Amino acid sequence: MPRKAATPSTKDALLDEFQALVSDTEKLLQHSASLAGEQAEALRDDIRDSLGRARDTLHKAESGLREQGKVAVDATEDYVHKHPWQALGLSAAIGLVLGLLISRR
Repeated sequence: MPRKAATPSTKDALLDEFQALVSDTEKLLQHSASLAGEQAEALRDDIRDSLGRARDTLHKAESGLREQGKVAVDATEDYVHKHPWQALGLSAAIGLVLGLLISRR
């Protein structure tokens, strides 16, 4: 039953892209009043590039999460097919514990 853990580098890359996006957006807001013509266009291009990188990173992270979810679902289905009584007992135990916790409130 292989497990695919979330890689810290993916999370770090996503965080770096959003920090760059925020930084570029703040730069645009600060300089938008004083910039005109070619400088404003260059700053807009930088913002578009940053948004594109952030969007690509989000799509990569999304596909990675989907793959991890698919692996987890497949592993769960395999376990339930191989051990139906254990899965039923585990589900009943979890339901009982959750029921007890909810009834305490």
